Amino acid sequence: MPQRTIDTRPNALAVWLVIAGVIGWVAAFALTVEKFHALANPDAGPASCDFSVVVQCTENLNSPQGSVFGFPNPILGLTGWVAPIVVGMAILAGARFARWFWWAFAAGITFAFGFVVWLIGQSIYILGTLCPWCMVTWLVTIPTFFAVMVHLLRSGVVSRAPRVRAIGAALKPWVPLMTVLTYALVLLLAQLRLDAIPQLLDIIF
Repeated sequence: MPQRTIDTRPNALAVWLVIAGVIGWVAAFALTVEKFHALANPDAGPASCDFSVVVQCTENLNSPQGSVFGFPNPILGLTGWVAPIVVGMAILAGARFARWFWWAFAAGITFAFGFVVWLIGQSIYILGTLCPWCMVTWLVTIPTFFAVMVHLLRSGVVSRAPRVRAIGAALKPWVPLMTVLTYALVLLLAQLRLDAIPQLLDIIF
């Protein structure tokens, strides 16, 4: 028996997936360029994304945490962020996906979210740095995870039970708040550990 497709039209999610995918891909591309430049010019000095001892990308890129799987982490981003762009564009073009596809896509997003959470912990508590382009990746990965998980609930992917779908529908308006609270938690941890807020403000302003 063929898989039944999910009928919910997540157009807002689709638009966000495209936006997040493009932003995440650009961040990954920038980090990849920085890594290749450092490899080709080891004596070139600080990278363009190095602003201070705390806010920099060189320490992160050169650390073991920057190549967890034996190659630079940004390469994961170059390949991985293509998926949200393709899925978002397909939805906007009218595509309908089966339940198994949404589970597979959600598994990838969950991996990305878990990996980002781990990298945040490593950056703040082990490396003692905040990589600018890494933070851009954090900024788009966190809301993408929340948005996809809520969609799974409200669209019937998790369960077709009306109560479960109602929970997802009720959570949908809260995705921005969940995102902001997560950002605030990360910023609080960075401030307590690295006194990061003054340095970030100096860079921004």
